[in-house]
Amino acid sequence: MAVIDIHSHDVPRGWPDLTEATGDAEPWPRLRIESERDAMILIGDREFRRITSQCWDPEVRASDMDADGVDVQVVSPTPVFFSYARSADAAAQVARIFNDLTLDICAGLPDRLLPFCQVPLQDVDAACAELDRCIEAGHIGVEIGNHVGERDLDDPGVVEFLQHCAAQGVPVFVHPWDMPSSERLDRWMGQWLVGMPAETHLSILALILGGVFDRVSPDLRLCFAHGGGSFPYWVGRMDNAWHQRPDVVGVSAQPPSAYLDRFFVDSVVFDERALRLLIDTMGIDRVLMGSDYPYPLGERPAGRVVRDASFLSGDDRARILGGNAEAFLSLSSS
Repeated sequence: MAVIDIHSHDVPRGWPDLTEATGDAEPWPRLRIESERDAMILIGDREFRRITSQCWDPEVRASDMDADGVDVQVVSPTPVFFSYARSADAAAQVARIFNDLTLDICAGLPDRLLPFCQVPLQDVDAACAELDRCIEAGHIGVEIGNHVGERDLDDPGVVEFLQHCAAQGVPVFVHPWDMPSSERLDRWMGQWLVGMPAETHLSILALILGGVFDRVSPDLRLCFAHGGGSFPYWVGRMDNAWHQRPDVVGVSAQPPSAYLDRFFVDSVVFDERALRLLIDTMGIDRVLMGSDYPYPLGERPAGRVVRDASFLSGDDRARILGGNAEAFLSLSSS
């Protein structure tokens, strides 16, 4: 059975000037090439993130995959390019640019790199149109951010897009992004260490308490990054609130724990104790190996905690390392 990393990102080595491409003069991401192997993403003139050729060179990725014992990577966009705060036309143009460049990267290793696209999620018609174009072009799934401004995943337009994904049989990877900034959260990478887990938790809760899972097709395949954030730890508290305060806690037909079989989570939790809790909560069939490659807060070697977990049987370890991802991606087992 192939070992599949469900959570990795790419950044192309270059892209057109986005101001010219969109007509939107607000600062856009751009890339400052510093060497054959190094570059800096800037937002306007502000340095955002240093990256290396791991982001754009399929041969470098393949070498790292071989070193980590990974057969296949799902390659998703880096969320800074989502552009949900822009006009739908601008975001659609940017999505098209980066989706086509991701196909170019993955074309170098088509059996090992599986591309996921991005869409202009602020506009349901444009999002569905770009998804359909991308699936026709060779993408096998879509990554979305966990919210669009103040609109969460129970927003009617987002739900309509998710229904479209279910109807088309397209898997959806949900990644936290656009975390709140404050004096408290801006210390110690608080946006990443506290904000990201909270954002993911809130979005899963929106799908449940907003009644989305009661309305959308059970064929919808969703996976949440970073082990579902803080959600798995607090299922008991959420169930208690659903029973004790039905006057204010959502419209779902059942308590939150009844919906754990409606979505997947990745395994990027870094600690065997956290992995045990995640599996005990979600079930062995709902956890997929992910690494967040190639970023510094990701896991290297990919799947280390899963491989080293003393409580997993060989069969259960194989399911997390690849079998569950085959189901999520609707791949045929070799």
